[in-house]
Amino acid sequence: MWPDAAVVAFQIAIPNNVRLRCISWNKDQGFIACGGEDGLLKVLKLETQTDDAKLRGLAAPNNLSMNQNLEGHSGCVQVVTWNEQYQKLTTSDQNGLIIVWMFYKGSWYEEMINNRNKSVVRSMSWTADGQKICIVYEDGAVIVGSVDGNRIWGKDLKGVQLWHVAWSADGKVLLFGMANGEIHIYDSQGNFIMKMKLNCLVNVTGAISIAGIHWYHGTEGYVEPDCPCLAVCFDNGRCQIMRHENDQNPVLIDTSMYVVSIQWNHTGSVLAVAGSQKAGTPDKEANIVQFYTPFGESLGTLKVAGKQISALSWEGGGLKIALAVDYFIYFANIRPDYKWGYCSNTVVYAYTRPDRPEYCVIFWDTKNNEKYIKYVKSLISITTCGDFCILATKAEEHPQFILVLCNSIGTPLDPKYIDIVPSFVAMTKTHVIAASKEAFYIWQYRVSKKLTALEINQLIRPRKEGRERIYHVDDTPSGSVDGVLDYSKAIQGTRDPICAITASDKMLIVGRESGTIQRYSLPNVGLVQKYSLNCRASQLSLNCNSSRLAIIDHSGVLTFFDLDARVTDSTGQQAIGELLKLERRDVWDMKWAKDNPDLFAMMEKTRMYVFRNLDPEEPIQTSGYICNFEDLEIKSVLLDEILKNPEHPNKDYIINFEIRSLRDSRALIEKVGIEDASQFIENNPHPRLWRLLAEAALQKLDLQTAEQAFVRCKDYQGIKFVKRLGNLQSETMKQAEVAAYFGRFEEAERMYLDKDRRDLAIGLRLKLGDWFRVLQLLKTGSGDADDSLLEQAHNAIGDYFADRQKWLSAVQYYIQGQNQERLAECYYMLEDYEGLESLASSLPENHKLLPEIAQMFVRVGMCEQAVTAFLKCNQPKEAVDTCVHLNQWNKAVELAKNHSMKEIGSLLARYAAHLLEKNKTLDAIELYRKANYFYDAAKLMFKVADEEAKKRAKPLRVKKLYVLSALLIEQHHEQMKNAQRGKVKGTSSEATSALASLLEEEVLSASSRFTDNAWRGAEAYHFFLLAQRQLYAGYVDSALKTALHLRDYEDIIPAVEIYSLLALCACASRAFGTCSKAFIKLESLESLSSEQKQQYEDLALEIFTKHTPKDNRKSELDSLLEGGEGKLPTCVATGSPITEYQFWMCNVCKHCVLAQEISNYNFCPLCHSSVG
Repeated sequence: MWPDAAVVAFQIAIPNNVRLRCISWNKDQGFIACGGEDGLLKVLKLETQTDDAKLRGLAAPNNLSMNQNLEGHSGCVQVVTWNEQYQKLTTSDQNGLIIVWMFYKGSWYEEMINNRNKSVVRSMSWTADGQKICIVYEDGAVIVGSVDGNRIWGKDLKGVQLWHVAWSADGKVLLFGMANGEIHIYDSQGNFIMKMKLNCLVNVTGAISIAGIHWYHGTEGYVEPDCPCLAVCFDNGRCQIMRHENDQNPVLIDTSMYVVSIQWNHTGSVLAVAGSQKAGTPDKEANIVQFYTPFGESLGTLKVAGKQISALSWEGGGLKIALAVDYFIYFANIRPDYKWGYCSNTVVYAYTRPDRPEYCVIFWDTKNNEKYIKYVKSLISITTCGDFCILATKAEEHPQFILVLCNSIGTPLDPKYIDIVPSFVAMTKTHVIAASKEAFYIWQYRVSKKLTALEINQLIRPRKEGRERIYHVDDTPSGSVDGVLDYSKAIQGTRDPICAITASDKMLIVGRESGTIQRYSLPNVGLVQKYSLNCRASQLSLNCNSSRLAIIDHSGVLTFFDLDARVTDSTGQQAIGELLKLERRDVWDMKWAKDNPDLFAMMEKTRMYVFRNLDPEEPIQTSGYICNFEDLEIKSVLLDEILKNPEHPNKDYIINFEIRSLRDSRALIEKVGIEDASQFIENNPHPRLWRLLAEAALQKLDLQTAEQAFVRCKDYQGIKFVKRLGNLQSETMKQAEVAAYFGRFEEAERMYLDKDRRDLAIGLRLKLGDWFRVLQLLKTGSGDADDSLLEQAHNAIGDYFADRQKWLSAVQYYIQGQNQERLAECYYMLEDYEGLESLASSLPENHKLLPEIAQMFVRVGMCEQAVTAFLKCNQPKEAVDTCVHLNQWNKAVELAKNHSMKEIGSLLARYAAHLLEKNKTLDAIELYRKANYFYDAAKLMFKVADEEAKKRAKPLRVKKLYVLSALLIEQHHEQMKNAQRGKVKGTSSEATSALASLLEEEVLSASSRFTDNAWRGAEAYHFFLLAQRQLYAGYVDSALKTALHLRDYEDIIPAVEIYSLLALCACASRAFGTCSKAFIKLESLESLSSEQKQQYEDLALEIFTKHTPKDNRKSELDSLLEGGEGKLPTCVATGSPITEYQFWMCNVCKHCVLAQEISNYNFCPLCHSSVG
């Protein structure tokens, strides 16, 4: 930060030499209140009035738009405090009278008065939201009141004298400063919490008093998270800055001055401390203001004339500071050291916001007026060069720092972590140099930029991209050995710290606090020379050929040093380097021209001077920061204005200044003529001036001068253009070409059309890409238009609309331009699938667009259309994949069959697995069935049936499930036979094929129990149901016969159920022998509990005490009871064994029914297939 030191910008005298005691500047509305002796109270307002766009900010003249005396106080006014939220002013005098003033129709009026008459008010403070005021009296009385004048609470602190009060940002804590220098912490209700620990007063003796307490409330955000914001300063110059009221580790400062007043600026980034130098200093100007960062680093000093400074106050934007000195108000301009830079037409600047802890960094492309926002934590600095910038930041975790290389839209390209503080950063086209107080780090960065052949040759040999090195400032590297990245050396201290650095492609300059300047060579770092100056540099800058160094020191003095001049000193010794005669004061910015080593521009107060060979041109009033100086033009940016509303930068804040030689040449060309101007430029040559002359000569069709001038400014295209003009016969055509060259396209087109050269007009518009005009010209002309050009124009206009997402308009032009690809895209974006379908059907087979259209249909789930498109371009596999993707499995199987594809099995397995995962077993069975994978379907079906059986579901349902499974197995057998027939066709007999299919099934069924006897489950449940039906219908004998069959199915139906049913049927048909066997079986079942077994035993006892356990009709049951190998087939309708030779067999399930029974059935009792 550069206070415009030494000379204050302007001053306002108070009439009748009344001494000022206090001053306060309203941050929101800009009113300045000052109080003094004899009841003096004034409210002033400064206005900047200017019509000139270039005269903005600090450079604009200041007028007083308000100067009102407020009458009401009789004694000396000692305290003035603003309430910005409610536009109120609170003042108090030595008699303890408090007046609250309000603003009404352009003037200030008394609103409320309060007088305790007991004591004097020492301090008043409003909360951040303006709702409450705390007033402290010298005798220890404290009053807290609301904005509308009501008292909230009051308290008398016994035995203390109060001098200061401050609220915390949230209004929950009050600080009271005592006359004896203590600070007590209270809560917002007036309850004592603790005394503040004052680390800055350690080892201080004698009486001290508090000069100021100021707590920054974070209204504009903080410089970094957890930033010190509470400043406490004592009259002896000791100061501490704390993060919060009980910070045990505050920042300590010894200002070495007598302090009268302190205040933070609007962002809490600069603390101003006003007072006077301690006795014994020879300087007669004793009043000074010192500026510090929240971390205690000194930013500069402002000397102020006058006898005694009594108060200071910042302006709302932090660009001015008002000082009350004797009977004057002095205004000093402050040039903040913004974090900013300029790279390739982009202004990069950073600011803080109250709603975010990070810095907001804006990359504002001034050419296209576009901005890119990045949020960066703990930003230290921004450095730019060429097209790139370096953001130096603090790393979160470690005591490490990061240098982030970004392009001009803020994209991070390469971050480097370093272990030294990057207090100073310099950047060239190939290197980044970061320096702490003791050491400097060099990084040769990579950039994928197109270098010229010459640059490549220069760089290939030494360039080791990505190389990093570090050197201590006290080392003397020779340059022959490569440096290393050894941080242990870098952390050693030094007695003479670094205070500034700069670099060019050839050299690195390091300035030290003693005034020594060290010059190193680049890219191989070797210490070439040490120079000694008698000033401490704060900013160094090399000119474009690295021959001269500009130095701005801490007090704003600019001097120049010639690095290569050989001089003989007083002792007759040869020395290198000479301090030049020029010296300027109050300088806060300077920039060398990029293309001329003798040209530079500098900012002195609110004026810009341009120097050529150390001679100044007349100054320009401006307060902009210089971005760039080349081609005799200076680009300057009004950062002060931009940062008033940083989110909406305005192009008016970028100002271009032409230097005198450019202005003079232009004036000569316009007023005197080309000859004289040519002579003047010859005497003051510069490529920019020659270009100016060439363009002026072109306008006048003076081709010879134009060509010479283009040669002098090495513009090859210009020379070729002049040659081409020379070949044209017609004067009008020449003028048209020149008009086009200068971008006056309408004029050029008109001239072409007047000469009936529509082709040239079209050519011109083609080059410009103005297709609407091309189409217009093509259509308006007589004769046939070129078809291919028409098509091209239609398509280009279609592209124009498509880029802006106006798809409907684009469609019309693409249809005319027959651009099927873009047409498909537009239909898709419009969701016009009918259009897309008709487009697909209009395309020839195997057209390259068909797969794309098919994919579009796939994306929206239109299976049929996608398949049609894939088949049309001969991609059946994709068609099948689509069906699978869209769950159209039957279609997929059909296609796979039609196109005889192998991989359908894996597809099905994949999908079935997916269904089973979601517990959709029946869907998976259906899938396999549709795909003719009967075996897999049957496997799943059996699983379902088994599960249902375990769940004790209705037997009929379980039977149906088993029947279904068995039917699937039958279909599988059929399929196998057919397949084998196909395989063995024509080679041998039917028997062989049957055998082969059996063998194949054998392989399959080895793993599974159900292929050999698929019908067992169905049979079990069929007989189970049949036995019960017969029993209930009263056919007890038949029921017993049927129940006896169930003994073979214990693996399917629980044994308890089988034998219970058998016992019941036997008992009913009075076959007590069978019944007894069933009971024996039941009692021996392990699956039953002892209580259940006991119940069976009791029941058996009950039955068999009455009936002998013997069967009456032995003969019939014998065969059934014996079972055995020669087992007879069983009738599935009645459950009886079939003994006759005449019976009916079902052709699906191969089960038999007695011949006389089948006539009662239309369907097979077991599998329900129709009786053929």
